[in-house]
Amino acid sequence: MTDENTLVRFGVLGCAEIARKVCRAIDLSPNSILHAISSRSIDKAKQFVIKNSLSESVEVYGSYEDLLDDPLVDAVYVPLPTSLHLKWAVLAAQRKKHVLLEKPTALNVGELDRILEVCKSKFVQFMDGSMWYHHPRTARMKEFLSDPKLFGQVKTIYSTSSFLPPPEFFNNNIRTKADLDSYGALGDAGWYCIGAILWSMNYKLPTTVTALPSTILNSNGVVMSTTVAFHWEQEETTATFYCSFLSHETMDVSVLGSKGSFHVEDLIIPYEESSATFNFTSGAAFANLHIGWNMKEQEVLVQNELPQEALMVKEFSRLVKGIKDKEIRPDRRWGDISRASQVVLDAVKSSVDSGFNTLYI
Repeated sequence: MTDENTLVRFGVLGCAEIARKVCRAIDLSPNSILHAISSRSIDKAKQFVIKNSLSESVEVYGSYEDLLDDPLVDAVYVPLPTSLHLKWAVLAAQRKKHVLLEKPTALNVGELDRILEVCKSKFVQFMDGSMWYHHPRTARMKEFLSDPKLFGQVKTIYSTSSFLPPPEFFNNNIRTKADLDSYGALGDAGWYCIGAILWSMNYKLPTTVTALPSTILNSNGVVMSTTVAFHWEQEETTATFYCSFLSHETMDVSVLGSKGSFHVEDLIIPYEESSATFNFTSGAAFANLHIGWNMKEQEVLVQNELPQEALMVKEFSRLVKGIKDKEIRPDRRWGDISRASQVVLDAVKSSVDSGFNTLYI
């Protein structure tokens, strides 16, 4: 039986819908435990515990400050609106709580730099909530992508992330409000596309970023749909992505290299929790007389021991425990990954705001 004193104890700031999924992940992860839930209303926090059948031992707080003052909380998960990330991530880090922060991480890279600065000064771990990085499929895709004989050099990347919510979403959801989550579809869905593209390029920033005039804004000036183009001058590589609240559910990434290519349809949330696939080809060519191909795409099946969100929590908790035990230092790579995505996100937003000009990073 696991000694609870060895587990990383999580507190959750807020009762957003995504918090339900992460609370489940904390429970499934073998090295963490949900210790506390907080909301601006203690009644709301209590209802969250009841609705999600959480343990009666979970502490319930009617303010975020009270949770941060709990000395038993090792780490916090922050699913608050983006406009609140700077305040609460900084306060958490100042109290030496490790920070798992929902994406997009901040309203701009300056805010994120402040969060990362405090995390560094207080010797706490930072990570954003992009769960797909932690799926073993992602590591397998990177193996193929990094093989010069099978894949060659990345030439172009295409990614989409979109969904069509019900009508009430556009009137009530925080992702449509400029004062709460001003990036809209760009920050919510586009963050994944940007992350997948940068991951494919080993996090090298593009030379230029251009949002296309087909971008659709709501009455609050928040992006509901956009298409964006990137260019890496030195590598002569391009990428495009489409993110939207106005079209059918998609989570695609295609990466084309000089010798091979791969495609995944369900990057952000796999079709199934226990396994995931991707398709690849290497050395494909047309058959004689161009009446077919010399091969079909190969499907790679990757099994996973836990759902990807639980694997994220497990890795985060491993780092937190190692830091607590003074065995390791905080892994700053996760902050670097988030910062690269934030820099590009800011550039896309600036391109939109400037009338779709091409911006150099």
